[in-house]
This record gives sequence, C-alpha cells and structure tokens, in this order.
Amino acid sequence: MTALAIDNLDISYGDSKVTHGIGFEVAEGESFALVGESGSGKTTVLKAIAGMAKSWTGSISVFGEPRTHGIDRAFARQCQMVFQDPYGSLHPRKTVDATLSEPLTIHGIGNSGERVDEVMQSVGLDRRFRFRFPHQLSGGQRQRVAIARALILKPRMLLLDEPTSALDVSVQAEILNLLKRLRREQGLTYLMVTHNLPVVSFLCDRLAVMRHGRVVEVADVDQLKRGELVDPYSRELTRFSASLPKT
Repeated sequence: MTALAIDNLDISYGDSKVTHGIGFEVAEGESFALVGESGSGKTTVLKAIAGMAKSWTGSISVFGEPRTHGIDRAFARQCQMVFQDPYGSLHPRKTVDATLSEPLTIHGIGNSGERVDEVMQSVGLDRRFRFRFPHQLSGGQRQRVAIARALILKPRMLLLDEPTSALDVSVQAEILNLLKRLRREQGLTYLMVTHNLPVVSFLCDRLAVMRHGRVVEVADVDQLKRGELVDPYSRELTRFSASLPKT
C-alpha cells in the first residue's frame, strides 16, 4: 500500500513559490528521505503534509486519503511530526506526563496512565522522568519525549525534521538506533528531512534529492552507498558529505 503520494506540489509563502512540481511516493513501512542543502524546500514539504503550510496546489494523499489544507484529527491519528529542536518543541511549563497526556485528552482516548507508561517504555524513558519538566532533561531525553508524544496516538507514519541535528554527537546514534527499532517493532513509515547522508544510509530505504524547490533525483539508498547517484547535484552532495571530517 502507498502510505504517502505527492504529485505536482507547489507550495508558496505569500508571493514566493518555494517548491515546484514536487512528486514522489512512499510505500507503507518504508523510510524515505528528502535531502538537499538548506533552503531547498525540504522542511516546507513536511509542513504542507502536516497542515502547517497551507498555501499549496497539487495533491497530497496519506494512506489513500486526500489531504486538506489544514490540520484535522483524523489525519493526526495517522501521521505525526517530530521536530528538529527538542529544546523548542516541548512546552517548558508542562511535565512529561502532561505533554504525553494532552493528545489523548484532545482525542478523547482513555487509559492515559497506561498509554503514557507504555510509550515512555517504548522510547527508553524511565518512569522517574514522568513528572519532570523539560529543563530537567538532557537533549536526548527531550527528543525521546518528543518522539513519545508523536507515538502516543499510535500513528502509522512519522514526519521527521532533522531529528538528530540539534543533539550532541554522542547522543545522535542513540536516537537513530531508537528510530530504527521503533520502525521495525511498530511497522512505521518514515518521511525524514536531513542533510546528513550517513544518516540516510543508516535509516532509510530511498531518498529524493531536492534543489531550489525541485526534486532532481529519486534513488535507492544502495545507489547512494555505491556512489551511483546520477544527477550532477546529487553527486556533488555525495562528494561534499564524503569530504567532511568524521566524528
């Protein structure tokens, strides 16, 4: 089954068109990456899917259901987003328990205590963190809370916006391993935005390379690993990534 289908997607902010004719499909259970330099429109695509960028034309469908230009509850039960900055995405005055319980309250879902315990366990957070505030957590723990919040409604797909780039290098691998395990255990579909090609190689099955708001190439990750991307810009990204110092 196709989890996500995007066709001829043009997204604008005011009079400025950010993307041009974007099109790709993501299969259910697949991990798909959007890669490219800053300003290429990657995160804007995620925001359009999530209902946060409302000025677009073309078509977006999630698990066969056409997307509207806003946020609706039915979509929220199917798809959730994990943001780049775990320091900014959590409310500073809400405990972990309040953060995780809020979506359940909004959607009228009972057994919140059990659901919160279950999702905290799934992301590797000890119960002792349940009534702590974000400032009492490390960056990695905050991102685990953000992932738990995305999973609390048991969605089928996650939109991941640079989920490790704001974290210390020592913590990045832990979060990537967590995401890989969650996908395997829960059958999740991922659409991830990143500029980090080693992350794509580790976590994803396919990728779309974006430049100036357009998709210039869609390829399997095996092509990336073998250095066999076709588009000149894609090959330039690969060479640039290989030239960076390893951490």
